Amino acid sequence: MKEWMGLGELLNPKVDFVFKQIFGSEDHQDVLLSFLNAVFEDAGQPLVTHVEILNPFLEKDALSDKMSVLDVKARTEAGVLVDIEIQLQNRRNMEQRTLFYWAKLFQGQSSEGDSYRALHKAVTVNVLDFDYLATERCHSTFHLHEDVTGLMLTDLLEVHFVELRKLKAHSAALGRHLARWMLFLTTKTREGLEALAMEEPAMQKALTTLEFLSQDERARQLYEDRQKALMTYTADIDGAREEGREEGEQIGIKKVALALLDAGDSVEKVMQVTGLSRAAVEALKPH
Repeated sequence: MKEWMGLGELLNPKVDFVFKQIFGSEDHQDVLLSFLNAVFEDAGQPLVTHVEILNPFLEKDALSDKMSVLDVKARTEAGVLVDIEIQLQNRRNMEQRTLFYWAKLFQGQSSEGDSYRALHKAVTVNVLDFDYLATERCHSTFHLHEDVTGLMLTDLLEVHFVELRKLKAHSAALGRHLARWMLFLTTKTREGLEALAMEEPAMQKALTTLEFLSQDERARQLYEDRQKALMTYTADIDGAREEGREEGEQIGIKKVALALLDAGDSVEKVMQVTGLSRAAVEALKPH
C-alpha cells in the first residue's frame, strides 16, 4: 500500500499549504462548497448554494514564515463570512485564536458610517488533527447562548471544531458527507482516497488536485518549505518550554538554598543538598 511522502507519493492534505490549494484556490469553489455543506449539514443548518473564495492567492513568503496563517476565507450567497483553518498541533490557544480571527472576520466587513444592521454572520471552522475538546464528538458547534434558558442571543457568531482523530471511534455520530471529507484528510493510501472519490465529483477534483501537486516539483518544494517553517515553530515552542522549565527549577533550587542558609546551615551542606556550586551558594549569602 502506498503512503504519504514516499518517493513520488501523495503530499499530506492536512498540511495547511496543501489544504489551501485544495479548498481555497480560485477555481475550487465547488470543492469548498462541498466541504462547507458537509459541515453545515452535520450541524443541522441550511446548506449554501454558492461560495466566493476571498483569499485565493498564496504569498510565497508566507510559506517560510512560521507564524503565517494559511487559512481559507469565503463568502456565501447570503453574505455569510467563513474562515477555515487546519491545525496539526495543539498550540494550546485555540479559544483565544478562534475568537481573535472570528472578530477580525466580523469587524472587517464594516466601514465607518455603516449600519450595524448590515453586518452579516461570521463563521470559523477549525479542523484539528489532535483531540482538543472534552467531548467524544468529532464535530462540535458553538453559538452565544444564555446560560440557564439556552436562549440564543444571536446567530452572528458561530464556531465549529472538526476533530479528525475522533472520527474512527465515533464516525457513526456523523453525517455521511462530513465523515467522508474527514476520511479524505486522514486516509494515507492512494487506493483509499480513490475509493472515497468515486462517489462524489468534488472529492474527485480534490484528489486530482492532490495528485497534481504531488507530482509537481515546484509544489513539492513549496510544501517542504512550509513543513520546515512549521517544524521550526514547533522546535522554538518546545525549546521555550524547556528553557522555562529549567529556569523554574533553578529558581526553586535557589529558594531552597536561601532557606537553608537562613536556617544557619553551612555552605557545604547547602551545596550537598542543592547541587549548586560554592560560588553560586556564596552569591546567595547576605552581604
